[in-house]
Amino acid sequence: QVQLVESGGGSVQAGGSLRLSCAASGLTYNWNCVSWFRQAPGKEREGVAGIQRDGTIGYYHDSVEGRFTISQDIPKNTVFLQINSLKSEDTAMYYCAARLDWCAMYAREYEYWGQGTQVTVSS
Repeated sequence: QVQLVESGGGSVQAGGSLRLSCAASGLTYNWNCVSWFRQAPGKEREGVAGIQRDGTIGYYHDSVEGRFTISQDIPKNTVFLQINSLKSEDTAMYYCAARLDWCAMYAREYEYWGQGTQVTVSS
């Protein structure tokens, strides 16, 4: 059974940093992309970064380019999202998701989802 568990969220001041983790189980041979999405209240879920199984960066959302870094530890089945220079507009629930195919930025393309971890940025 596929399970994705996010951790690392919290409340930080603007300009601060967080490192989110997505621990995967049951995905050993049937995934090709893990992405991080975020959803703020009243807004659609948006893809912020994705990484292919071979380590190739799939994408970064324009609004996070240069501030967010996605990486992975394959032996530990974990994908990370380093978030620096946090802004109030980064406040959202952050989700990781996995799909069998190449990275895509749209939530509807992903088969597997975690429960999310909240990031709150205060100015």
